[in-house]
Amino acid sequence: MPKITGAKVIVTCPGRNFVTLKIETADGVHGIGDATLNGRELSVVSYLNDHVIPCLIGRDAHQIEDIWQFLYRGAYWRRGPVTMSAIAAVDTALWDIKAKIAGLPLYQLLGGASRTGVMVYGHANGSTVDETIAEALRYQAMGYKAIRLQSGVPGLPSTYGVSKDKLFYEPADAALPTENVWSSAKYLPTVPKLFEAAREALGWDIHLLHDAHHRLTPIEAARLGKDLEPYRPFWIEDVTPAENQASFRLIRQHTTTPLAVGEVFNSIWDAKQLIDEQLIDYIRTTIVHAGGISHLRRIAHLAEINNVRTGFHGATDLSPACMGAALHFDLWVPNFGIQEYMRHTPETDEVFPHAYTFADGYLHPGEAPGHGVDIDEDLAARYPYRPASLPVNRLEDGSMYNW
Repeated sequence: MPKITGAKVIVTCPGRNFVTLKIETADGVHGIGDATLNGRELSVVSYLNDHVIPCLIGRDAHQIEDIWQFLYRGAYWRRGPVTMSAIAAVDTALWDIKAKIAGLPLYQLLGGASRTGVMVYGHANGSTVDETIAEALRYQAMGYKAIRLQSGVPGLPSTYGVSKDKLFYEPADAALPTENVWSSAKYLPTVPKLFEAAREALGWDIHLLHDAHHRLTPIEAARLGKDLEPYRPFWIEDVTPAENQASFRLIRQHTTTPLAVGEVFNSIWDAKQLIDEQLIDYIRTTIVHAGGISHLRRIAHLAEINNVRTGFHGATDLSPACMGAALHFDLWVPNFGIQEYMRHTPETDEVFPHAYTFADGYLHPGEAPGHGVDIDEDLAARYPYRPASLPVNRLEDGSMYNW
């Protein structure tokens, strides 16, 4: 058996913070898994070092399911972002090891390819509608077949999704949370205008997406969905907080615009009602935050029998190790929908050499054994951890609100 002989946590900040778990076996094979929890990175570092790694040494690296169950059931305090991110890192690293020992790319162990490539969407944003459309045209010229549109809101000094650097947006912008101001009343009239301009400029042969980032009430979300119906969005994402899954019933009653949610979900239980009642069209859980490949596979199977497709989160707060694993999953999973793809900085790509490639609107994970992503530890050490927090939101009257 490939006995686990060592494991270590690597923290690096090549433009933003990443937490990576590296597991080593007695026969010299190693695997890596992403453990990044944006804005709370060090909590997962402690969880891994203090509670998980000591339990791994001496175990058979091939026993992925047993190790997953040990870490999940054995914790007693189940689920939650810290626990599930730590479990995900272990799970992803073990799948990486298993595929390397088999000499196969990971997607082959999952069941083989279900498609020739993974359709991805990029992020077009600007402070004005015209700036956003100009960025969308640039993405279209790069070959993207799907583009997310985010634009500034008149009367608000800053808006989620609008950044100075158009390819490498990172919202965790300060050691302590910066405070933003929000107004749904000012925001809601702007999105239909953005989509109208986008359809005029880009035509109807490209998929258009939008993220409301949990900021609307269910009835506001229903209104937005109805207003956007003439422009046929691919989806609107995270329109309302999903702690109360039943709130999506109200949205469904009023609009046929497809709904996507789940990047902050940690387990199948966060999505069970949404999927069982077909209240969403796309589930956006991630490998790193939802317990790894093993648990995400359970979510995908539940989604498949309820006509829900995958649309995994893929912003810069997921390391290339997570993106590589996600692409192998995407290439295999039968009910694939789309994959978010926000490009990493050149520094990040150097720290995490990877086999995946982009061409003509599609990513492919490559044919390297494992998930195809590694970490250059010497280079990673040149980029020490830097405290960085996600922003917070207040309404115009000063009330705390959802960011």
